Amino acid sequence: MKFSRESLVAAVAIAAIAFGHAACATINGAEAASAPAEAPMAAGATADGPAAAQGGQEIGAYTSFGVDLYKELIKEKPGVNVFISPASVGFALAMTYNGAEGPTRDAMAGVLHYAVTNLAVVNRTDSILIARMNEPIKRVQLSAANSLWARRGIDFKKEFLERNKRFYGAEVQSIDFDAPGAAGRINAWVSGKTKDKITKIVEQIDPSSILFIVNAIYFKGAWTREFDTKLTRDDPFYPPGGGVEKRQMMNQSGEYPYFKGNGFQAASLPYGDGRTSMYVFLPDDRAGLDAFNDSLTAESWEAWMSGFAEKRGHIVLPRFTVEFTASLKRSLSELGMGDAFDGTRANFRGMVEATGANAFIHDVLHKTFIAVNEEGTEAAAVTSVEIRLTSVMEPEKPFEMICDHPFFFAIRDNETGLILFMGSIVNP
Repeated sequence: MKFSRESLVAAVAIAAIAFGHAACATINGAEAASAPAEAPMAAGATADGPAAAQGGQEIGAYTSFGVDLYKELIKEKPGVNVFISPASVGFALAMTYNGAEGPTRDAMAGVLHYAVTNLAVVNRTDSILIARMNEPIKRVQLSAANSLWARRGIDFKKEFLERNKRFYGAEVQSIDFDAPGAAGRINAWVSGKTKDKITKIVEQIDPSSILFIVNAIYFKGAWTREFDTKLTRDDPFYPPGGGVEKRQMMNQSGEYPYFKGNGFQAASLPYGDGRTSMYVFLPDDRAGLDAFNDSLTAESWEAWMSGFAEKRGHIVLPRFTVEFTASLKRSLSELGMGDAFDGTRANFRGMVEATGANAFIHDVLHKTFIAVNEEGTEAAAVTSVEIRLTSVMEPEKPFEMICDHPFFFAIRDNETGLILFMGSIVNP
């Protein structure tokens, strides 16, 4: 099914909002910098703890990161449906961040918009967010799951593994990457965590691959007020580049949180008890999505969120289904993480040390799915960070020289280079 970039704004909003409060993770530098490495929040904990109560100048780290990543991808993939989960990519990179050191770690912190690089603060904040996402929500299924798939025989740093288990609830599996079905085990985990909406994240395992860091997010929400299927009809839709096409358009009237911005209008469609919502931003001009994207920043997002107010109106929204796959290597490198992908410059010694080799990120693969209809929305996202080792140099073998046949020799003054004597031994 075709789906224009105008209608895609709804999907972008889900990536920032509907996937729970992970999209607005905040990490503030002053108060939290001295925070101890406390145990993670248990399932059912609220976000009213230290991470949520930080100072008034905090910025939504993953919101900022999500906007940056979205803008890079729409440049990289113009004219196609781009749908991402900042939360999924953010959590996968945060788990990877636990093994980064030096400039690599600093660059990752910058890309992820961490206001502090204190690992304890980052982990505690993410732990609260993950627990919050896994809480029961009326008429909504929302879950986040993490896993580490390690090559058997590689000695990973104990602290790296323990932090990911403790704060991210990561399942750590040590498996034989060379055995048949190794990739299938990872893909089966992904399929199970996304209710079969995403069934494959690893095509094959390279001999130099040593670790896959995987996050999966699943969302299924029923609209607080469902669209009446009897009101759905084929209506015109105007894709980029001109022309007109027929699409199944859903119709609904009522009271909605509404915002009128500069060159666009927006409405919020809640799911279940209202904790999660889809925010739909519609440019006034049919060709206005590029201008809207230019105006989209973390700061403008926060300003828009504070401007919604109840207003009566009528909403027409297309049914749509989007499946999106992207390597994020280029986008993340453009945002400042290039060293992490460079086998000569990456520093993941907090993750693993291998004599004669160096660990680096080979790729970050991101897959998403979303289906929107009269009943609600189902969406899933998976992010895999693949860690590889640079080629391990084989140790030089000691040479063996058995002079059991004729040979030449010379005696040389190494100070001057003068050959003092030379000759050959044919038969000693």
